Amino acid sequence: MFKRIMVAVVGVPALLVLIYLPPDWVLTVVVALLSAIAIYEALCSTSFLKHSRITAYSIILAGIIPLWVAGGGGSLPALLGLFLYVLAIFCDAMGSHKRIRLEEMGGAFFLSVFIPFFLSSFLRIRQMEQWRFYILLPFVVAFLSDAFALFAGMAFGKHKLAPELSPKKTVEGAVGGLLGATVSVIVYGVLAKPLFGTEGVRLWVLAIYGVIGSVLSQLGDLSFSYLKREYGIKDFGDLLPGHGGVLDRFDSVIFCAPFIELMLTILPCVK
Repeated sequence: MFKRIMVAVVGVPALLVLIYLPPDWVLTVVVALLSAIAIYEALCSTSFLKHSRITAYSIILAGIIPLWVAGGGGSLPALLGLFLYVLAIFCDAMGSHKRIRLEEMGGAFFLSVFIPFFLSSFLRIRQMEQWRFYILLPFVVAFLSDAFALFAGMAFGKHKLAPELSPKKTVEGAVGGLLGATVSVIVYGVLAKPLFGTEGVRLWVLAIYGVIGSVLSQLGDLSFSYLKREYGIKDFGDLLPGHGGVLDRFDSVIFCAPFIELMLTILPCVK
């Protein structure tokens, strides 16, 4: 627990500095690096794909996708990148004399596309008019949902939520995470004007973000727990003491960020 708290004490200010102080391209590079590390963890820690070149292709693809999003997300660059990736992995698969299965190629492609594309929601939110207020919403919902779920589970947890996937998670913890995330995002909305000069924040819309976002955050956590249990590992990595790897820390954000982006487009929380 002490290590988790210390990582938060150091990590949260560092995150705020990376988001608000440097030029735009710094956030793009950070998302690209996080995406590449996440794919490395997913493929190597699980030993899902025991082929160094295809793993390297997947890591490169994951790192390029945020750069593509930041560059405008044109269809021709996307076609070129995916064409080269698919061509490369099939050439290596044919040269492996049937040692690489189609399931491994498909799994590598799936992870290498959806993880960086979902994390790139931060780059798309960064291009919105009220981005200074918006860009922290996925973190407020996902991270505080995790935190409140942890403390509520420790204090009141009795009924297992998904014992086969995550033995320590409880129904009481999940409810605590949902309530905590909802209250936290409403408080964040109240602070929008003094912090960012943002007016016209609709708190009832933020409450919707909090409720659904918390559910999706916990679903993201359980989804990656499914992968860990499938391959018999405790954590994807050890980069962040007390948390594990990048995927262990950002698994809930990966599901929450695109939801927040969609809601900001469909049902904006600022008039």
